[in-house]
Order: sequence, then C-alpha cells, then structure tokens
Amino acid sequence: MQGHSLTLEERAWKTALWTAAVLTFVFLIAPLLAIVPLSFNGGPFLTYPMQGFSLKWYEIVFTDPAWARSLKNSLIVGVTSTLLATVLGTLAAVGLQRARFRGRGLIMAVLLSPMIVPVVIVGVGFYLFFAPLGLTASYGGLILAHTALAAPFVVITVNATLQGFDTSLARAASSLGAGPLLTFRKITLPLIAPGVASGALFAFATSFDEVVVVLLVAGPGQRTLPREMFSGIRENISPTIMAVATLLIVFSTALLVTLEILRRRNEKMRGVRS
Repeated sequence: MQGHSLTLEERAWKTALWTAAVLTFVFLIAPLLAIVPLSFNGGPFLTYPMQGFSLKWYEIVFTDPAWARSLKNSLIVGVTSTLLATVLGTLAAVGLQRARFRGRGLIMAVLLSPMIVPVVIVGVGFYLFFAPLGLTASYGGLILAHTALAAPFVVITVNATLQGFDTSLARAASSLGAGPLLTFRKITLPLIAPGVASGALFAFATSFDEVVVVLLVAGPGQRTLPREMFSGIRENISPTIMAVATLLIVFSTALLVTLEILRRRNEKMRGVRS
C-alpha cells in the first residue's frame, strides 16, 4: 500500500498534539496582543476599555530627549558589540572546527558559559572586573560586556554551519597557492556567510534586549532602551512604555523573519553543493 491511513489512536494523538501546540502559542502570544492596543490608547492609563485612539505615545518615543538618548545608546552599544562578537565568534568557531587537540571541548564550554551562567552572576562578575580598571559607567565597558554575552550565539551558529562545510575546497585553494587568509576570505567566508549573518542577528538582539548587565555596569550616560523601560515601569507607568514594547515586538519579528530567510537560503546552498 502506497498510502497509509491513520488509525483512530494516531488521529487522537495528532489532534492532542496540535491542540497543545495551539494552546501554548495562544498562552505565549496573548500578553503581546494585550500590549499592542494599549500603545494606541488616547488616555494616560493602561486600562480597558481604551479612551480613544492616539499616536502621541509613539511621538513621545521619538521626540522626548530621554527616550531618544536611550535609543541612540542602544544602537551604539548594539552595533559595536555585534561587530566585535561577530568577528571574534566567527574566528573562534573556525579555529575550533579546524583544530584537533585535547581540551577543545573545555574551551568551547568556556566560550558558551555566558549563555549558561545566570546573567546576574555574569553582571556582578563584569562589575568586579571592570571597576578597578575604570571601565564601569563607560561605553567601553558596556560594549565589552555585551560582546561577551553575544559572542556565544555567533560561535554556535557558525559552528553549526561549518559542520556541513566541505574542507576539500579549502585544501584545493591551498594547493593552488592561496594563503590561509585568502582562502578564508574567498572560499570559507562566502560559504558560511548565512551562519555568520544569523549569528550577528542573534548577537544584536541579545545586546539590544539586555538590561541586567546595564543596571550593574552602565552609568547614567549609558542608559539603553531596556534600561529606560525598566525605570519607567518602576517610576511612572505610561503608555509610552507600551509604544516602545510594540516597536520592539515589530523589530523582533523582523529579525525572526530575516533569520528564517537566511536559514532557507543556507539549506538551499547546501542542497546545491550536495
């Protein structure tokens, strides 16, 4: 038989799985659906029913000096730490993939430790390490801390991409006289570019969303967008926070769509090579 009809037990199990998946999705997405309409509320309170429709809270986000400064700080720290994390994470992943030595697993575990250790402990560690060096309350210290937090995501994505990399291409380039740097730039990097781009997007999202390390390491001049939202929730709950949250939801959704496009492109490239 070419076709296979599901038994009653299999159909019931499949229905239960789909029901559980839908309920889980609704549970996760329901708070977001409650936040977005409140960002257009005409009144100053976070209550339903809404008191009209207004875009003034979005106007405040882009015109208020505090919010504009925090957005600027988030972009400066996020872009700079993403560039550093992408370069360092890519080099680390390539080096560990090529090297074969005792202790390789330990080095990988150390590189990935910022993802595993609770962020509060990481933040306290950064503060104790940076304070004697004068790096607290500075852009440099905050960028270095965010780089350490974001680099593991680059290492993971690039390392996963390298698992399907055909090393014979690099050996062929070397046999034709290409040096290691030229081989990496002309052969390796173009083939692992989707993984590098995915890692960079994860790194930027990690930096852009980080608040605990900012609370411990940054000063008043380095207040990022999540830090400003945290202060607003504690001091003065306003629909402006809902507007910022909605913008972050849109931004995160755009990142996920971009990651999915890169993933499909990577799979298509692997299919062509195979």
